[in-house]
Amino acid sequence: MNIAIGSDHRGYVVKSEVIKILESKGYEYKDFGVWSEESIDYPEVAGTVGRTVSGGEYDRGILICGTGIGVCIAANKVKGIRAAACYSVFCARRARQHNDANILCLGGDVATEPLDEIVDVFLVTPFEGGRHQRRVEKISLIENG
Repeated sequence: MNIAIGSDHRGYVVKSEVIKILESKGYEYKDFGVWSEESIDYPEVAGTVGRTVSGGEYDRGILICGTGIGVCIAANKVKGIRAAACYSVFCARRARQHNDANILCLGGDVATEPLDEIVDVFLVTPFEGGRHQRRVEKISLIENG
């Protein structure tokens, strides 16, 4: 699995931790920034990661800002993206099982523990399909206007 990852300045420290998790599990990834705690606007990196996942260059994405909410909103503006802000293992699992979420959004300023389990569950949990497939298709209908 190939992962696109990015953050704004508020998510930089957590992004560094997530990269260590990805490396320890043997995932391939590309870091789309940022590379310091210098202030940037999160929609830029969220749009970039969203477009690479939507375009099929990467299987999944991980985005981090202060709360995970801003990058989630921005990424969800990209057609084909189903980003989910997850602060627990339960939410990460359900985001994959029921929503076929393709981008995990985390907060740098909020408790997201255990971080390694949240990331792992998001990456290994399959989409259940079935009745959930119908719902994901309805999301796509909204997206297409």
